[in-house]
Amino acid sequence: MEYLDFELPIKELEDQLDKCLVIGQESDVDVTNTCKQISKKLEETKKHIYKNLTAWQRVQLSRHPRRPYTLDHINALCGDTFLELHGDRGFKDDKAMIGGLGKIDGQSFMIIGQQKGYNTKTRQYRNFGMANPEGYRKALRLMKMAEKFGIPVLSFVDTPGAFPGIEAEERGQGEAIARNIIEMIRLKVPIIVVIVGEGASGGALGIGVGDRVFMMENTWYSVISPESCSSILWKSWDYKEQAAEALKLTSSDMKKQKLIDDIIPEPLGGAHFDRETAFKTVEKYIMKGFNELKDLSTQELVAQRMDKYSKMGTFKE
Repeated sequence: MEYLDFELPIKELEDQLDKCLVIGQESDVDVTNTCKQISKKLEETKKHIYKNLTAWQRVQLSRHPRRPYTLDHINALCGDTFLELHGDRGFKDDKAMIGGLGKIDGQSFMIIGQQKGYNTKTRQYRNFGMANPEGYRKALRLMKMAEKFGIPVLSFVDTPGAFPGIEAEERGQGEAIARNIIEMIRLKVPIIVVIVGEGASGGALGIGVGDRVFMMENTWYSVISPESCSSILWKSWDYKEQAAEALKLTSSDMKKQKLIDDIIPEPLGGAHFDRETAFKTVEKYIMKGFNELKDLSTQELVAQRMDKYSKMGTFKE
């Protein structure tokens, strides 16, 4: 088990509980009451820590190395019904962006999402979940295919941002993201978006426009990461915690600002502590969103989506 810095009190109590159990097994000493006391204190400590998380601590949880990634959700929800599709038919297949057809609870979806790696080798292979323009063009190709056959779109967002390299800019990174946004706004099938990890900048927006947008409890969604914001404003990463608070990037902040539709609760400690429960909860929200949209006509669907996004933000003419 890997622990974040704010989780160290939990680690200490778990170590104490393990030692207590070992003593009970290796000697004739009755440690039942002691173990019960430690277990009670451990549960109280967990509740206190996870019910009072700061914005920065939620950012840390969203990046936890054991947190389920897009493919974990797809495999859990679709099983062996998922068929991955490749390539943008223009340049190449971007491994940071995955997509394909799959069934959830008997309903077909065109599923797209960013995929991070589990170790150094796979992180490099997946480009750390940062898609190039061809990744967004692949996503758009699959969404237009879904539109052609009347299949709803399901998007999993988990990226530190679109890839900022020179080669990505040369191939039109900004245009690819902007094109996806306008095409998703007017796509003639239901779109459900779930932010399962990091939702950073245009990299998230490129597949983040939807009729229903859900955020898992310990995720974030913002125009910029706390570290980058800190480096711009204070010329140092040392103020990332202040930046995280100021950016209002947590799921509860997004819900208050009416930028998302609902928050998907996670098991105590985060999705990585109880993956099966997390997967079932995500499936419940996906199907709930789909059932709310499936009977709408194409005209109603697009009109409601356009109206939803036109109401966001404050402006004066």
